[in-house]
Amino acid sequence: MMNSAAMYPPLHAPAANPFTNIPGYEGIGGGGYLPPPMPLQPVAPQPGPIPDNWNIPALSEEAAREAFKDYVQSHCCYGSGPAKEGVITNTESFNTYRLRLETFTENRSTEMAEKPYEGEIADFYVQPAPTPWEVKTKTPQLFTKDTEEIRVPYTSSVKECNACRGEGSVPCEDCNGNGYKQCRDCNGSGKKEEENCSHCNGTGKDRCSKCNAKGKKKCETCNGKKQVLTYVKVKVEWKNNVDDHLVEQNCSLTDSELKSVSGKELYKITQIMVYPLHGFPNPDIVEASDRLIKEHQSKYAQTSRILQQRQTVELIPVTKVNYKWKNKMYVYYVYGNENKVSADDYPETCCCCVIM
Repeated sequence: MMNSAAMYPPLHAPAANPFTNIPGYEGIGGGGYLPPPMPLQPVAPQPGPIPDNWNIPALSEEAAREAFKDYVQSHCCYGSGPAKEGVITNTESFNTYRLRLETFTENRSTEMAEKPYEGEIADFYVQPAPTPWEVKTKTPQLFTKDTEEIRVPYTSSVKECNACRGEGSVPCEDCNGNGYKQCRDCNGSGKKEEENCSHCNGTGKDRCSKCNAKGKKKCETCNGKKQVLTYVKVKVEWKNNVDDHLVEQNCSLTDSELKSVSGKELYKITQIMVYPLHGFPNPDIVEASDRLIKEHQSKYAQTSRILQQRQTVELIPVTKVNYKWKNKMYVYYVYGNENKVSADDYPETCCCCVIM
């Protein structure tokens, strides 16, 4: 008698590829993203508006002190003395430019797929199937992340389920298709303390709860339908690829601190492909703009369709505040539109703030 393992193929056995002769699907299942069609050459943009004022008004002493007080109140271990009694001796601006380039891309990949057959129309070869990049989809909101999986029209066919050979059920893996398992109380002996095992009534066997002692269970591949619908699936992924460049101003703030705040928007342009900011007054921003645009083109154009790019320049306000408390000098920084504070050397902390 043929054992159950030989009667059925592995549940995930690879199927033959019937789509290799369909244009655009010759390499289906090979992995990786499909190269997009050649993009249209974008129209050269008109120069963006150049702001008249590149500086942000200096932060007043009153605003700097209020930001400092709020900062201290948010730290339970900080005493309020320096914030209330400290004397501000001078302030200094370290306004920082931030360039941001966003490239919104669409990637497509294909794979063979199947699902339980539920009466769908098998349209394989009814007419030519659209190529992967011709499959219609709805683009989500620009500069967001999203995915969609689409059944390609005219690639669907019905076939017998390979996993169960069209029976709708497969041998139960839990009991190896027997319907019963060895009794856990008597280890299959039927005896316990020289008497018949009460759990299995002396049979040495337990009913398999996974298959209700039938030895078979519903095939998961076809959901018991005995047939599956096979088709080509296109997976579409939209991504917003972002790179920032901060113009260093030799202040003590870290990149992560500056990235956590917003600034005053000086320049913004959105189009299919943006161009370097050659007219911008700061040469470091011009160089960074040119470099990032080339990097994004190299990274994404070969495997993705670039749908839109957005380039912005912000001016992040940064104020260095020098103050005196108990005859000693200290420093804190107020930065961003949010007036966040960084004070690494705050002079009045309780013992629980000391890192051992």
